[in-house]
Amino acid sequence: MSRVLMLYTGGTIGMQPSPHGYVPCAGLAERLSACMALAADDRLPAFDVLEMQPLIDSAELMPDAWNRLVAVLASHWQTYGGFVVLHGTDTMAYSAAALSFMLGALDKPVIFTGAQIPLGEPRSDALNNLVSALQLAAHPATPCEVSLAFHDRLLRGNRARKVRTQGLDAFDSPNFPWLAELGIAISYPQPSALLSGRPDFAPIEMDDDAVAILPLYPGMSLRRAKELLADERLKGLILHSYGVGNPPSFEGQLLTALTAANERGVALLNVTQCAQGEVVQGAYATGSALNQAGVIAGGDITLEAAVAKLTVLLGRGMSGSALRRALSGSLRGECS
Repeated sequence: MSRVLMLYTGGTIGMQPSPHGYVPCAGLAERLSACMALAADDRLPAFDVLEMQPLIDSAELMPDAWNRLVAVLASHWQTYGGFVVLHGTDTMAYSAAALSFMLGALDKPVIFTGAQIPLGEPRSDALNNLVSALQLAAHPATPCEVSLAFHDRLLRGNRARKVRTQGLDAFDSPNFPWLAELGIAISYPQPSALLSGRPDFAPIEMDDDAVAILPLYPGMSLRRAKELLADERLKGLILHSYGVGNPPSFEGQLLTALTAANERGVALLNVTQCAQGEVVQGAYATGSALNQAGVIAGGDITLEAAVAKLTVLLGRGMSGSALRRALSGSLRGECS
């Protein structure tokens, strides 16, 4: 079996109790070795653990950490046959999606995992998720793409979502089949349709003002929505809409503001609030009007993948018609 590199970024899996709750803690490699000694580690692939500095509580993670992760992968890509990224669960789906877009085509698997209960704590799910990710990273049938292993399932990274806060089965991909299921044996229901290739390790430029989300809800402020759409620093906006992509009309004022933003060059992507299903602009008159305003239907892309995709594409300097084309279709299997 090929050797695997495990990158520890922080998160619950390696945290320890403190008077103020769980906090990130160094020294995971030593604690992991002690646990692995009880887990028949001679039947697991050889691996090394690299702790990134500083460790991050995933709620504090910002896109600059994506560049750091990619840089570490780039420096070790030729040495290892697979990679496991230990990450906090709160933003794991964002990071997995972002790296799928940043790296592009892969010739080795990159697998995110973490835990709901820290390693070494009673009933912790950490060891099972770690062992699963290690075995998957070294398995010849595992797709060469960015994926997420959690609770005996392997999910496409840019399709995954955190769907439960208290359950150990915290992640799922509601609009896409699992890449693998780990029972008594590892089963792969279908081969990955993504093309393999040499990854792109180029960093992205960071602009915290470039991307925003406009959530739709009864009683929302039209004034605030118009102010956001008129912001000259805005380059991409995700419209988090009802059902199949329907917005309130506000007697046409919201559509006017969307149209003006589109004409100014802001990329507008419509994503449904529903856990399953897709945006279909045109099923209702309110949604159909978005086509006239230049809003792009996001299909069944998740909110996490939409944020990551916009951030990465804008961070690579993409704009105009090229950006619209990239948002309208699938780059790494993130939408149907």
